[in-house]
Amino acid sequence: MECLIGHQSEQLEAGGRRRVELEIQAIALGETTQWLQAASPGAALQLTGFLAARSRGSRQPRLHITKIDFVEGNQDGKVLQKEG
Repeated sequence: MECLIGHQSEQLEAGGRRRVELEIQAIALGETTQWLQAASPGAALQLTGFLAARSRGSRQPRLHITKIDFVEGNQDGKVLQKEG
């Protein structure tokens, strides 16, 4: 499943605060796809994965999602959390 992921945060850079916002193409395969499809649009997620070029001929990055964690307090996370 391919999708567009948005990121927003505030980071410290050179002693000052910087607002960071970006969108990046992402792909999820296998079980990770099911977890991503279950997330509500705009849900806060912590994604783990790696960046790779979109294709051999492209330099555009794409996030390959290998793990999805629902941020605590997110109702979806309580429903979908695996036991053990």
